[in-house]
Amino acid sequence: MKTYKISEILYLVIAGISLFKTISLWQTDNTRAYYFFGFAILSVLMALFRRHYRKKFNRRDNTSK
Repeated sequence: MKTYKISEILYLVIAGISLFKTISLWQTDNTRAYYFFGFAILSVLMALFRRHYRKKFNRRDNTSK
């Protein structure tokens, strides 16, 4: 289960890097900035998705023992 926690953190780090890149590109290239912003949103949603299923699997494992 530790790998699920690490993957959540990695998704959030990727989202942070994408947001930084979005801010740095905003004045020069709006089209690429929108792509990076979309990627950041997707990364946050993936982290939330992984967290939901990690908690679901933990609850299921704890009740079966």
